[in-house]
Formats: sequence, structure tokens, C-alpha cells
Amino acid sequence: MRALRRLALVATLAVISSAQADVALLMRPDVQRFIDEQVAGGELSRAELEAVFANVEAKPNIIAVMDKPSTARPWYQFRPNFYSDKLMQDGVAFWQQNEAALLRAQQQYRVEPEIIVAILGIETRYGRVTGNYRLADALSTLAFDYPRRADFFRAELAEFFRLARSENVNALSLKGSYAGAMGMPQFMPSSFRKWAVDFDGDGHRDIWNNSADAIGSVANYFQLHGWLGGDDVVIPAEVTPGAAIDELVADKFNLHYTVAELKARGVTPSATLRDDALAVLVPLEVAPGDTRYWLGLNNFYTITRYNKSTLYAMVTHELAAEIRNRYLAARYTPAQPAAN
Repeated sequence: MRALRRLALVATLAVISSAQADVALLMRPDVQRFIDEQVAGGELSRAELEAVFANVEAKPNIIAVMDKPSTARPWYQFRPNFYSDKLMQDGVAFWQQNEAALLRAQQQYRVEPEIIVAILGIETRYGRVTGNYRLADALSTLAFDYPRRADFFRAELAEFFRLARSENVNALSLKGSYAGAMGMPQFMPSSFRKWAVDFDGDGHRDIWNNSADAIGSVANYFQLHGWLGGDDVVIPAEVTPGAAIDELVADKFNLHYTVAELKARGVTPSATLRDDALAVLVPLEVAPGDTRYWLGLNNFYTITRYNKSTLYAMVTHELAAEIRNRYLAARYTPAQPAAN
């Protein structure tokens, strides 16, 4: 009995300690200043903000994850994680289940279905892995206890509160990743506010549970970031041995050079491109010590606006192409007659 009483006492103290920590967060001067700023904007009330902050739980483990050094992987190690048979099969199934929404998105936004399908597969395995953190907890932790990027996350936290109000949902009910990314397409709150759409017309932009809204939102994002329907994404290229390409490679997230300028620097595309077309040189280590080159065109650059990684952009392109091939093969393969 004494052991049970001790356990009960420990549990009670833990609850009290947690509640005190939450109240302490609400009363922190930096949190109060944040609340003052939001109330002054006129969109949010002090009562609703304080009600959320009184129930927010700080998540120190998020800081540990954010500060963990990341090691860039070469292409040959990165690619198998996403260019997989499982993702391709699931991508075809998702396409088949959402054909009407994907076709409508292509017609309205001129973004091919396979690109949307590939993005949703890479980001969350079609909604199966969207994150289990309460977004109010994750964003508050990063906004007030992560100085290195506090300004960014305070802005995202402000957008998150506005999102909850505009969508008429409880801010404490929404979940996402440890970094505050949300739903099937993993939009940050500011991205949601700018580019998420109510694609099925039910009055809500539900990118967590509504495939149509997720599809329309990704398509809208791509269109507004310059996607050109029907254009190429990347073209293989050759680089003249000894060519000074360091400057070109370092500028991998910008379309600063024309094809003509790249040719003058020793880069030769494998296909005919307009000399005035903009492109970026993309080196990928396809095997240890073996680097190949591609020219990323406008649509490649657009994918890097979604995720600032040339590896991400390339694997999105390759996965999309293979999902399309498999989808078309399944669609046009005649049904086999039943065995007698």
C-alpha cells in the first residue's frame, strides 16, 4: 500500500509540475509580448490566445532534434529511400482512387497528376505519416525556446493561430511534425494561409484528411511558383573536363544562367534546348566517386521551391515518371479472362 501511495504522490506531483510549467510559459514576458502583438493586430483576442498558451506543453526534445547536425547524403544513398517499389505501388493506388480530383487539378492549375502524387507520397506516404505533435506545442517550443530561428517560428505561430480561427478549429486539436509542418502535403502555417485551397467546396481547407484539398493545394502551390505544364524538368548534360564549374554548382537554387551561358562555360545538354532558356547545373554522385551532371530547368527549380534540395527535386521527378508509367500500364492493360 505504501508503494502505491508513493506512486500516486509521484504522479500527482508530475501533474502539478506540468501545470505549473504551462502557467509559467503563459506568464513569460516574451510570450506576453507575443500575445500583445497579436491582439494589437486586431484578428485575435487575448482570451483565446491565453486559453491556448495555458494548455501548451513545451517539448524540449524538439530542440534536441533541431540542433542535431545533419549529414548530407550523396544521391546514391538518398534515392533508394524514396524511389521505392512500395511508394510506386501506393502512388498508383492513390492516383486510381483520386482520378477525378487529379484530373481537375491538372485542368485548373496545369500541374500533371504524377507530380502531385509523387509529392504527397514523399512527404507523408499519402497521409499515413503526418506527425503526432500538437502544433501549438511544437510551434510554441520553437518560437520561444529556439533562439536561432525564433523569428521564423514566431511568425509561423502567429499564422497558425490565424489558420485555426479562419478554419474554425481548436488550435490544440491540430497535429503535425516536430517542426510545425502540417497535413498530407506538410505545409507550414504560412504556406497553408497563402496556398491551401478548399478544392472540394465543403467550406474547409482540410489538408489533413481530405485528399481533394491536399491535391488542389499542392497544385495551387506549384502553379503559383512557376510550374509550366508539359515542360521538361531535367536534361542530362556533359561537362568539359577542367571546366570551372564551382560557381555554377554553388548557385544551385537560382536560375541565373541561360543555356547559352552554360554552354560557354563547358556544359553541354544532351537534348536541344533554347539558348535563352534558364537552367541550373545539378551534380549528383550516382556511385562512390562517380558524379554525373544534369541541367535543371524551370520546373526543376519550382520543385526546389517546395523543398530546397536538389536531391528532393530529382527524386520527385524520377518517382513521378515511374508512377505515371505504372498508372498508364495498369489502366491500359486488358483484363485477363477468368480461368475455366
